Amino acid sequence: MKKKVFLNGSERDFFRLVSSLTFSNPFEAGTFELAYRIAGGRFQSREILNKKLHAAIRQKLDGIVFSRRMTWKDFSGEDQELIRVASLYDAYQSCMTDFDELILQQIDRGVDPCTAPFAQATFALLSQREFEEGQVLQYFAFYYQLRRAWYFIFHGLIGKSPSMEKLRAHLWRSVFTHDAHWYEQFLWNRMEDFSTLLLGETGTGKGTAAAAIGRSGYIPFDESTDCFVESFMGNYIEINLSQFPESLIESELFGHQKGAFTGAIESHSGVFDLCSKFGSIFLDEIGDVSIPVQIKLLKVLEERNFTAVGSHDKLYFSGRIIAATNKSISELREGNVFRRDFYYRLCSNVITVPTLRQQIEEEPASLETLLKHTIQRIVGEQSTELEEMVLHVIRREVGAQYHWPGNVRELEQAVRCVLLNKNYCSEIEGWCEAPKSPLGNTFHNLEQSAQELLSAYCAALYEKHKTYEKVSEITQLDPRTVKKHIQYQSNIDRQ
Repeated sequence: MKKKVFLNGSERDFFRLVSSLTFSNPFEAGTFELAYRIAGGRFQSREILNKKLHAAIRQKLDGIVFSRRMTWKDFSGEDQELIRVASLYDAYQSCMTDFDELILQQIDRGVDPCTAPFAQATFALLSQREFEEGQVLQYFAFYYQLRRAWYFIFHGLIGKSPSMEKLRAHLWRSVFTHDAHWYEQFLWNRMEDFSTLLLGETGTGKGTAAAAIGRSGYIPFDESTDCFVESFMGNYIEINLSQFPESLIESELFGHQKGAFTGAIESHSGVFDLCSKFGSIFLDEIGDVSIPVQIKLLKVLEERNFTAVGSHDKLYFSGRIIAATNKSISELREGNVFRRDFYYRLCSNVITVPTLRQQIEEEPASLETLLKHTIQRIVGEQSTELEEMVLHVIRREVGAQYHWPGNVRELEQAVRCVLLNKNYCSEIEGWCEAPKSPLGNTFHNLEQSAQELLSAYCAALYEKHKTYEKVSEITQLDPRTVKKHIQYQSNIDRQ
């Protein structure tokens, strides 16, 4: 029996850092500190940091393992696991650029999977390090998933405010859990059981956040074709439920048989039937669906099966469900929007997408960052001249205190408007008005009662904070009293 090898103290400390980095969330602040410690310095460029990081890890592995013709299996206990993880991370770094190029090629190509010409070289490297054939295929698919998640979260969700940093970190956890080591060991092929509910005002970018999760799922690799079994551009389906009349929602979701109802002249496949095994469905405006549809959706979530309208045959769904609504948590819980069982099945992973005004309040430079990103996407390249012109016009037209009620979607249209007309909203009635507060005219009428004043104040706080609990905390009133005042003000506003 071959004698096992052990690391010394400093070597073990180094590879512990590598292990922590390997399974860390790249959108959490501590991850960069780990990378700097391993790379031996702080580097402004992410590209340079990655090169230094890879070089430092490879140098250690070469000196301790590879130059001595050993692998992770020659070590024992914790050391074996540390060298195993470092060997996997080194192989990941070796093919990271190739995966990034593959992602861009796949975006251009669409639903037909692209070939991965570097696959065999990566397989050979992992096999040389004594990983078994099944493990090699699994890790290769895991690498692809890591790069896709990084691409869609990093490039899709722009902004440096604390709320956006929190959002990106939460999206990463939605794909790999809070501990990627557990994901690698237990959950890499079971994430379809983890639904996500996205909350946020209209126009905040819930669809972009949903796509970042949906396009980052695990997709196996097919050696016979040298391709992944499906394209991430084709296995993500989104449907806005508010655009369909109640009579058609079930058909769009679950499909229908020919003759199931008047006008059903042929059979129709719903999105749950069209979604692939490794795919995801994004149900936007889930808060608008009726109780009967919720019951059917709950059955899909819990039992993974459904039936088409007019049929008794069970169909099975193996993908993942991502849902979104512009309603707040308090509205969902207290307004009877969801059945309790349906709400609790969705609420294990709730993500709030911040408003544009929140981002700007936290970090004023967020506006410039988003403008730069939007302009580059519209014109296809960076332009300092255009960025300065658009920023100048928007600041002149709406001012620094503008609330951006349409959020990021409004900002995108503002950029287009400025590029076309060199002005924004002067011809569009009401766009430059800040949101009206229930307190707007309160103090112009000095004959109002104390109840009217308090109701207006509670309503204004609720408009800002969106929860009865927060208003209760600020006013030091019972939540039920707060709710009564807000409802009173709402009745006045409708009159």
